[in-house]
Amino acid sequence: KLARDVFSRMVYGSQIVLIIAPAATGFALMVGITLGLPAGYYGGKIDTVLSFLANLVLAFPVILLFYLLVTPGIMDTPIPYGMAGVFFLFPIIFFSVLFWTRYKNRPDRLYILLGITLILGGWIYLGLVFDKDPLHIVHIDPNQLNIFVAVGFASSPGVFRIVRGLVMDIKTRDYVAAAQTRGESPWYIMLWEILPNARGPLIVDACLRIGYTTILLGTLGYFGLGLAPESPDWGTAIKDASRLLRSFIHPALPPTIALMSFVLGLNLLADSLREQSMKD
Repeated sequence: KLARDVFSRMVYGSQIVLIIAPAATGFALMVGITLGLPAGYYGGKIDTVLSFLANLVLAFPVILLFYLLVTPGIMDTPIPYGMAGVFFLFPIIFFSVLFWTRYKNRPDRLYILLGITLILGGWIYLGLVFDKDPLHIVHIDPNQLNIFVAVGFASSPGVFRIVRGLVMDIKTRDYVAAAQTRGESPWYIMLWEILPNARGPLIVDACLRIGYTTILLGTLGYFGLGLAPESPDWGTAIKDASRLLRSFIHPALPPTIALMSFVLGLNLLADSLREQSMKD
């Protein structure tokens, strides 16, 4: 109705999907891995508490959960910023512990890696959570922050359960017992012995979750709960084109085919990765 080129908007909107979906899934993986490793390795009360919290989130209806987290007006409350502040800490904690366990006996390399992690992580953290990037490079719109928080909060329990199950299986292997005999710390064993051997299922799950997140972005945009109304993301484009379906069908085809082909490609990639991991 505004004489805009539908195909060009679909191509431009793909930038939004290809940035938000993998990034939000990556943060969910960081949260799930960081909590799933100690739950599966230690067991006991730690596993009980973390599993209860994960099951509590999984028991909540997903659609209603996303609706509550992305409802217009919620950004006026401290809830999304507080949740983002917690979730965005996990990558910093993960990489700090990762480098500490590996290079604690090599301070020359440890201090460099920890300094890079804390400086770069703190810079990104200030830009994403507080919008206080001194260089004005790292920035995220409030409605995009909502989506990040929603995906991280809803997807991390599923990642947690997968990691927990993998750790409970892998920790019985001989090379883990050998690392324990050498006197390695528990976090070294979790991060450098168990996690690399669990990468196959996690990579497959990440591909599938990016597809689910893409569908979620399209669904939220279709119902007007995603990005800004003028955003060229695929869900908003499909919603705008659906109003013309009685007269014209072709405006809805480019974003619909793009969404379908992208998710189908990710599913096929996940299937091929699964088959390859089974061969290995």
